[in-house]
Amino acid sequence: MNSDSDCGSDAGVEWVWVRRPSEAEAVAAAAGWPADEEARPLKVVFGSPAKYFTDAAPIGNGRLGAMVWGGVESERLQLNHDTLWTGGPGNYTNPKAPAVLSKVRSFVDNGKYPEATAAAYDLSGDQTQVFQPLGDIDLVFGKKIKYTNYKRELDLHTATVTVTYTVGEIVYSREHFSSNPHQVIATKISANKPGNVSFTVSLTTTLNHKIRVTHANEIIMEGSCPGERPQEGNTAADPPIGIKFCAILYLQINGANSTVEVLNDNMLKLDCADSVVFLLAATTSFESAFIKPSESKLDPTVSAFTTLSIARSTSYSQLKAYHIDDYQTLFQRVSLQLSQGSNYHLRGSKLVQSAETSSQCATVSDYAFEISDRTTLTALKDFVKPTVERIVTFKDNEDPSLVELLFQFGRYLLISCSRPGTQISNLQGIWSNDPSPPWDAAPHPNINLQMNYWPALPCNLSECQEPLFDFIGSLAVNGAKTAKVNYDASGWVSHQVTDLWAKTSPDAGDPVWALWPMGGAWLATHLWEHYCFTLDKEFLEKTAYPILQGSATFLLDWLTEGHRGYLETNPSTSPEHYFIAPDGKKACVSYSTTMDMSIIREVFSAVILSADILGKYDTNVVQRIKKALPHLPPMKVARDGTIMEWAQDFQDPEIHHRHVSHLFGLYPGHTMSLEETPDLCKAVANSLYKRGDEGPGWSTSWKMALWACLHNGDHAYKMILQLITLVDPEHEVSREGGLYSNLFTAHPPFQIDANFGFPAALSEMLVQSTGTDLYLLPALPRNKWPQGYVKGLKARGGVTVNISWKEGSLHEALLWSSGGQNSLARVHYGDQTTTVSLSLGQVYRLGRDLKCLKTLPL
Repeated sequence: MNSDSDCGSDAGVEWVWVRRPSEAEAVAAAAGWPADEEARPLKVVFGSPAKYFTDAAPIGNGRLGAMVWGGVESERLQLNHDTLWTGGPGNYTNPKAPAVLSKVRSFVDNGKYPEATAAAYDLSGDQTQVFQPLGDIDLVFGKKIKYTNYKRELDLHTATVTVTYTVGEIVYSREHFSSNPHQVIATKISANKPGNVSFTVSLTTTLNHKIRVTHANEIIMEGSCPGERPQEGNTAADPPIGIKFCAILYLQINGANSTVEVLNDNMLKLDCADSVVFLLAATTSFESAFIKPSESKLDPTVSAFTTLSIARSTSYSQLKAYHIDDYQTLFQRVSLQLSQGSNYHLRGSKLVQSAETSSQCATVSDYAFEISDRTTLTALKDFVKPTVERIVTFKDNEDPSLVELLFQFGRYLLISCSRPGTQISNLQGIWSNDPSPPWDAAPHPNINLQMNYWPALPCNLSECQEPLFDFIGSLAVNGAKTAKVNYDASGWVSHQVTDLWAKTSPDAGDPVWALWPMGGAWLATHLWEHYCFTLDKEFLEKTAYPILQGSATFLLDWLTEGHRGYLETNPSTSPEHYFIAPDGKKACVSYSTTMDMSIIREVFSAVILSADILGKYDTNVVQRIKKALPHLPPMKVARDGTIMEWAQDFQDPEIHHRHVSHLFGLYPGHTMSLEETPDLCKAVANSLYKRGDEGPGWSTSWKMALWACLHNGDHAYKMILQLITLVDPEHEVSREGGLYSNLFTAHPPFQIDANFGFPAALSEMLVQSTGTDLYLLPALPRNKWPQGYVKGLKARGGVTVNISWKEGSLHEALLWSSGGQNSLARVHYGDQTTTVSLSLGQVYRLGRDLKCLKTLPL
């Protein structure tokens, strides 16, 4: 069976993809920087098939994701679609809330914080909807297959997963990628000898569905999500209609003697093929956050067939070439090397099985290490050993190339789960195999959603933020209703958790997490940050400023006149953290927490600065902000020298709490800095010491960034050591934080935010900026990474930066602005400062003493 007109056949032509150099690479070459002696592989390597979800390898195109398990007897590609959620648009208002709010405020005004906490339960709303897995592509190759030389790799350079193994004299290979240009998942299965590819294939899902097979080469799965949040007692006779979906698996079979047959009307059995290519297209009926599934005019089956038709008309080699070109346009913008020759062979642990000899007897997730055998690892270079082994031995060899891999893995994940036109990255990106995932996989804007997008700007992936901006626009629409009905306020508000439908009302349950109306305001600051990095005035005027103004309007109405003569937030909580009230009882509701005030100052500052740029400085909102600012309570230092988390110096019953919300003003905020507020920064350091280094993955990444902003590279590096610790899925609750074998970060369980917080924090160690000032290597751990380079990081003020260092000190920096303008005025390194003025289209080459050695045309 063969069909040269469809994908999988390139008619004898081998497509060769030649990558264009990135701008940062081209600048480095023009400046005479030596080319890499050997481009380091950036691969997540597995020595055996996956046993757990967190052993599988993720691929994605922003919308359509898969986890490749890599089994030999059977293979599983677990599928996700970014819009596959339960439920539909909700009513995010509570007409009873104003009366409850008045009661809570009265308790707070009278210092009755436990009573205010109890009353605040009535301000809670409903739970979010739930992210759903699309299903699986299941492949069965046989039983009791004896194999050797197994290897599974995720190549970050090409965004492809390969699986290879040997059975007898036959070498089998599989290749998987998720194409953004063609919106399909593509897989090619082949063998080194013709006629040896045989398997059965099917589509499965836990959702309500039906499956049919057409033309003996297409499996069509159509179904729908639950129309309401699944929970006990939901047994309505006529439940609401949920989002519909369609997934189509198309097979292209090559081989003169190949055969295919339909089994049970729902699967295909292939025999004796030379190779097989299959394409998976999937779409849903989701139209927008404001349109009910029952009213959607989108037909997912028609859409899936349309997508598939375009992909089918393209050969496999072309599909792969388009995929890699599209992906590398983003990924190759930044390169990083931390100390040359990092192929250390120091003392370490030895895996029971090596990648070269692993067979069906070994599984990555056995996590069986002969720790007592302190042998030198010389058989394989670090970057081709199983990644799980590299994680285990990191505490001994501190291999910088693993830090590089984790940095680039975060960038890879952001490209793979957030592209223009898709939904935002949720709590697990777009990868979930559970119909009831932890915390519903819902975006949490009290740190987690924001952290997902921290690396977008400094790590040169600005486009990946577009789904966030679109989503904030939807929150502003729903949040205006919530603000008006719940709080009798203008503007818009959003709370601690949200979902596909842009939920803006409080979560259900304990006010310690549910009562936090600062989520939308924090998100709004991301739009201002986008302007600060890009200086895109049109974006500021048309997108950012209306959102910021609406947020500021709500905050102005939310502030009340307190007894101390300040404008206060009442009620107020510090995310997920209780305190001990003066009467000795636990409480979480008080007034004017430090995080509240830090976020409010950040939003107010962004509005004033934006208004000045746009000539809107005389508007009513701006005048109200200028009047309010002097009356906001100041940041205060507690008796123990730490930043006060609450307006009063309450007793903290959990000093090692995972959140560091009260330190927001240093990072990601800008109300504290070493130059402007040195005393407060000393209190920040004291706060971090008091909190301790341990915590969930996202907390570790945040602390890493905070230490970097304190220019303490050694302690920032300690947080890297804290994060790069192996988590065993069978005993993951035994500790907080760490990495799984596939480099996913752990809360635990898996939560993707730390994967994004890590590259953002690492970029802060190497480059910091304010718009006018640029700081080079402010938190470099010189003894750990004595030499290295980074190319392509972005800085505020419209600047791109390449930096190289040797013997722990700056060697050279290349600065340029490829946009329409820049605002850079000063460059700092250590105690040295120089003034600069960048001209458009010119590269400035600075030496170790910050003197301009040369200018080059861009």
